Amino acid sequence: MGVRLMVVDDHRLLAEALASALKLRGHRVLAAAAPSAGAADLVISRAPEVCLLGTASPAEPGAFDPVVRIKRERPQVAVVVLGPVPSPLGIAAAFAAGASGYVRHNERIEGVERAMMKARAGEAAVEPQLLQGAFTELLNPATQPDDEGARLLQLLTPREVEVLVRVAEGEDTRLIAAGMGIAPSTARTHVQRVLMKLGVGSRLEAAALAARTGLLDRATGSSATAPAPVVSPPRPPGPPRGVPGQQGGG
Repeated sequence: MGVRLMVVDDHRLLAEALASALKLRGHRVLAAAAPSAGAADLVISRAPEVCLLGTASPAEPGAFDPVVRIKRERPQVAVVVLGPVPSPLGIAAAFAAGASGYVRHNERIEGVERAMMKARAGEAAVEPQLLQGAFTELLNPATQPDDEGARLLQLLTPREVEVLVRVAEGEDTRLIAAGMGIAPSTARTHVQRVLMKLGVGSRLEAAALAARTGLLDRATGSSATAPAPVVSPPRPPGPPRGVPGQQGGG
């Protein structure tokens, strides 16, 4: 007995090609729709037994929002996702959204058909290898790359961040001191502390490291958004002092 289904994909040509192939195998295709983002309304109104939902980016946030809505309003519709591999996080996200199956984009038509039949019967339609990969990724997530710029920025005080920005702009100790309203010796001390904390031996290396890691962009961004310093209002003038030693003319 054929399955009453809909095919949804961001690429209309793929949706129509898959729909034609399934029609030739005896299934009743209600519609082949694109893009997938606006297909939830159509699926809800037509209420197929199975919806084949194609996605090119299953790991992106919101990729399976249509699945969530379909399952909320038409829980009897079994959704089978057609997506790329490897994408273990995408597979996990698909099932978390309520999908009944996940099939590779490059699967043969027989594999898609088997997944449809399983999903309609209420079974999970996913290859054991894909499911194992998804569980492995969830249990042993890949380490996120270290944001070296953010890490280095945390080592510096706000005053040292300002010194680093001025160093990167090519200011010497005299200009740094004048721009910050501090003594040249104090400016020199700040520069030495910045070099020490960044682990570099020269101002040029500090500027290069700040640019390479994005530290300079973060530093200028934080200084641009920093609140302006609070300036105390001027004190009212005191009573006039007497003029000492004035004598009248004789």
